Amino acid sequence: MNHLALIAKTQTLIAAGDIVGAESALVELADTEGDAALMVVLDLLPPKDILAVIREYDNSKESVINLLVTPEQFARAVVIEKQYKDLTRSHLRGMVNSVIFREDSDPLAFLNAIGDLEGGSEALADYFTEKWSRVEAFARTGTFDAVDDTGELLSKAALQASAYAKPRVEQDEIADRDWMELAWILRYQCPDLFIEMLTVLRAKARAHDLGAEEEEDAEEDDGKVETGDTDRGKATPAARESDEESAI
Repeated sequence: MNHLALIAKTQTLIAAGDIVGAESALVELADTEGDAALMVVLDLLPPKDILAVIREYDNSKESVINLLVTPEQFARAVVIEKQYKDLTRSHLRGMVNSVIFREDSDPLAFLNAIGDLEGGSEALADYFTEKWSRVEAFARTGTFDAVDDTGELLSKAALQASAYAKPRVEQDEIADRDWMELAWILRYQCPDLFIEMLTVLRAKARAHDLGAEEEEDAEEDDGKVETGDTDRGKATPAARESDEESAI
């Protein structure tokens, strides 16, 4: 199939919400013409369409798209994932883990590519949202053990001063191919990005706490948003706010 025709077909399937069909079309290209042909097509697809496919990662099977996506392509997709408004962050964590920790990958290449883009530290903060207190404990003590946590937030200067401290735990001790290992890599191999991410994460935590306090003080009204239909692991058609490539 002509590459431009395949791209048009893939985008049509994604727009219709048929993510499985879109992935199958891309996989078929790799099967018939090889990985190099798929990489050419991935380089031509807008980030929003690559994102639509890789965020539906199923850990019960290997995805050739997740295996071949480059750090730059992945980074451009990650920074716009927030537009799906997935409150659980399950899709974000799943696709980050599947790509950054894929076989023979270089996690640093992906993290640096994410950090180089506007919104990269925010995307990483979203990844760690549910683990905020544990990440703070790790920043303060060098371990993920809450028992050692004093509860005090280190200043940015203190974080920078401890950026190159010797690890209290080695990477192989927390090699879970998940959030703990990613936090370890960030702190000890990308300290500047770790500090930037943690700064954003703290701001998000403060905003959440302020919002919770306001909800407690506010009277109940009929204008509340119904969240029962929010994305909780189901495939979500791309929400198109504009015709720009960067819009989901």
